[in-house]
Amino acid sequence: MVLVYGYPCKEFKVTTADGYVLSTQRIPLGRGSDDASGDRKIRPPVLLQHGVLMVSMDGMTWLLNSPEQSLAFVLADSGYDVWIANTRGTRFSQGHATLDASTPAYWAWSWDELVEFDLPATFDFVYRQTGQKINYVGHSLGTLIALASFAQGKLVDQLKSAALLSPIAYLSHMTTKTGQLAARAFVGEMVTWLGIAEFNPKGRAVQNFLNALCANPGVDCYDLMSSFTGKNCCLNESTADTFLKYEPESSSTKNMVHLAQSVRDGIIKKFDYGNHDMNVRYYGQGKPPIYNMSNIPNNLPLFLSYGGQDALSDVRDVELLLDNLKFHDGDKLTVQYVKDYAHADFVMGVTAKRIVYDAIVAFFNRQER
Repeated sequence: MVLVYGYPCKEFKVTTADGYVLSTQRIPLGRGSDDASGDRKIRPPVLLQHGVLMVSMDGMTWLLNSPEQSLAFVLADSGYDVWIANTRGTRFSQGHATLDASTPAYWAWSWDELVEFDLPATFDFVYRQTGQKINYVGHSLGTLIALASFAQGKLVDQLKSAALLSPIAYLSHMTTKTGQLAARAFVGEMVTWLGIAEFNPKGRAVQNFLNALCANPGVDCYDLMSSFTGKNCCLNESTADTFLKYEPESSSTKNMVHLAQSVRDGIIKKFDYGNHDMNVRYYGQGKPPIYNMSNIPNNLPLFLSYGGQDALSDVRDVELLLDNLKFHDGDKLTVQYVKDYAHADFVMGVTAKRIVYDAIVAFFNRQER
């Protein structure tokens, strides 16, 4: 997906503190750059972090359109050193020091572990490789794990700025009926209910689960992506075909339960084990600790872009997040509202370069002055 367009591409393996082996790709130069003929200027690093399942599968998310329309290529051509992350469980990151991905133990994690282990390991690796602070781009779940990290004071010493597309923090106003039904279904320990630890969209158990959701009155799953994300305005047919070719990636069932808890409870907190004693065992208290978005450093340069048609990153939930950031330094917070965009338009829309990506490049360029 990279080399065919004439860009250089390198692959690295990053091992987390809990033993997961993550694949990370690097596009160090733009198309037409010639490192041997003097294109040796120091390029600021940018780390791209994808979301989950139907809306953002793995690092391929950033490469689905042409080089003129895909964020990874746009950034490389704009003078940035681009790093593409792939979280645990996706096709490129199913290695582990001791566990096999076919066993339930491998899938015993939620997005808490992405905050605790995956992002820090990837940040440390890119920081060591480049010797520079990192610009970050997250989409969907990639925004949630970043915000949760920043709220705990993590990563900020290695971070230059962050651009958050379809920011997910609060999920209580999610408008898609399919998503609401799924969130209500994910009650308790779904590993017991489904009998699986891996939530694989291509597997029979998950297909049966989706079929049951789609059988509910008022749920239209003819376009499964739109039934979760809202009506995307700007995906062309070839982009959709490419997406379907590579298909949504697995996550853990525990991660799905955790996201459903956020929908039902309306707060951003660590995984709730469902009873007092289990929470005390893991957290030393009866209720899971909260990720307080108000603790995000006020001087951290942030760019937020959200859409008026987004059924997952609902406008009202983004406004709740922005209220948490109301004391943010005025010149450090850039907010963009795109009226016609839904969730997938930000990473696959054919107009995203003109509307969103050029604004991201301008935002990152300002941090270089």
